[in-house]
Amino acid sequence: MHPGTILNSKVDILAGSPSKSKTGLVIGIVGGFLGIILLGGLMLFFWRGRHKGYKREIYVDVPGEVDRRIPFGQLRRFAWRELQLATDNFSEKNVLGQGGFGKVYKGVLSDSTKVAVKRLTDYESPGGDAAFQREVEMISVAVHRNLLRLIGFCTTPTERLLVYPYMQNLSVAYRLRELKPGESVLIWPTRKRVALGTARGLEYLHEHCNPKIIHRDVKAANVLLDEDFEAVVGDFGLAKLVDVRKTNVTTQVRGTMGHIAPEYLSTGKSSEKTDVFGYGITLLEIVTGQRAIDFSRLEEEDDVLLLDHVKKLQREKRLDAIVDRNLHKNYNMDEVEMMIQVALLCTQGSPEDRPAMSEVVRMLEGEGLAERWEEWQHVEVTRRQEYERLQRRFDWGEDSIYNQDAVELSGGR
Repeated sequence: MHPGTILNSKVDILAGSPSKSKTGLVIGIVGGFLGIILLGGLMLFFWRGRHKGYKREIYVDVPGEVDRRIPFGQLRRFAWRELQLATDNFSEKNVLGQGGFGKVYKGVLSDSTKVAVKRLTDYESPGGDAAFQREVEMISVAVHRNLLRLIGFCTTPTERLLVYPYMQNLSVAYRLRELKPGESVLIWPTRKRVALGTARGLEYLHEHCNPKIIHRDVKAANVLLDEDFEAVVGDFGLAKLVDVRKTNVTTQVRGTMGHIAPEYLSTGKSSEKTDVFGYGITLLEIVTGQRAIDFSRLEEEDDVLLLDHVKKLQREKRLDAIVDRNLHKNYNMDEVEMMIQVALLCTQGSPEDRPAMSEVVRMLEGEGLAERWEEWQHVEVTRRQEYERLQRRFDWGEDSIYNQDAVELSGGR
């Protein structure tokens, strides 16, 4: 017998109401509530049985919101619970890295696909939601073998997440400076290939996208390595879409100290030449294995900035002292010299003097470097001579003031 029939009989006996219509209404309402409770209990029972192996945590399936402002194209829309399960509830043990807008977690989807999930924890703060929108917009224009591909996304009223392929060899910065015991060092041929692949990725952003894309945070930590150790430029959270008709754009300065071009730092104006500067510093990281800023060099009375450190050693013709010691002299010195020259051309003080990324690609491939380098040397020598002349003049002025004061102090009182 149906539970509602038994309930109806009991209610009729207890109520004793002469009005059958009112009684039927009450019986229907009560019966409906009991049916919902019974159904909920059965669903909870089966859910517990299916998820018995999971940790005792609360998983809430929040459907994604449709944001019609973003042209998602063929990207996959993930459910919140799907990514929560994939990352073991965003466990700290799965953190791959942390950027300006949130953390990146390693995840495994239900079909065993490994992914990297970028969780924008502060997207509601100024710039956070804009960063999400920029990254998603860019997937429609930035598709290249040396650029990180976006698989999909997840949006809820309180969360924004991006899903990328998992790069099993992590980043260039990790391979240069954070290796665990037993892991292999990046050999010189791989470093050359990474340098060229990174340049090609940036060239595509600058010269083959419309509107063009400025990354604004080019560094070794943002160059990832796939299973074949091919360079994949990632983290477009700081990128800036720029109309091709504009030469630069004024924005809040973002990036990493040591990689930021001087004109961007002083004026807030970024352009593709801002990325060229960052790429030059990245090249120096690849050659030296060192950080862009290292305060430990102060102990040896050396330059804190990697760029100044390399310039000094290059002037002194001590190229061997520039190269990463972990290579144990297993490199081609001519190729090292070429990469240092390209790096110094990319990091010139004036953005107009820096080459375009297409020129950088050609120089790394062996075309046009000699002419640009000779021109740079002439400018650099002239600049240094002027600097030294001013320095001598300043020193002489200090001495004359000091001597004049000494004469006055020793005069008659």
